[in-house]
Amino acid sequence: MARTAIPYTSLVGNAAIAQPAGTAVDVTNGHVIAHAEFERTLLRVTNTAGADKVVTIKAGAYPPAIASSLGDLTFTVPATTGVFIAGPFESGRFMQADGSLYINLASGHTGAITALKLPKAA
Repeated sequence: MARTAIPYTSLVGNAAIAQPAGTAVDVTNGHVIAHAEFERTLLRVTNTAGADKVVTIKAGAYPPAIASSLGDLTFTVPATTGVFIAGPFESGRFMQADGSLYINLASGHTGAITALKLPKAA
């Protein structure tokens, strides 16, 4: 199956935005950010499940990800009301062959995931 796409929410320098709703997590297919801007990407992941859940940022494909041998990045989002912010990410470690970023979630994870794009300059 195809991974569930996560659209970017762009942050704006010297301004504020309302908290975006995010995309419901898809533990079956995982997620993708197409044409990711790795060094400008932050992920906000929530967990409404009754147990801690692991999120995996998949190592990229070599080439182009010359540091993909460092492996996946994993972090654990606490149960029930947990929120984690991760990133920015190194393109040299996490870029897939098509320029995308892959995110996998543990079975039973419920909540939302949001991709925030940092501005180039404030």
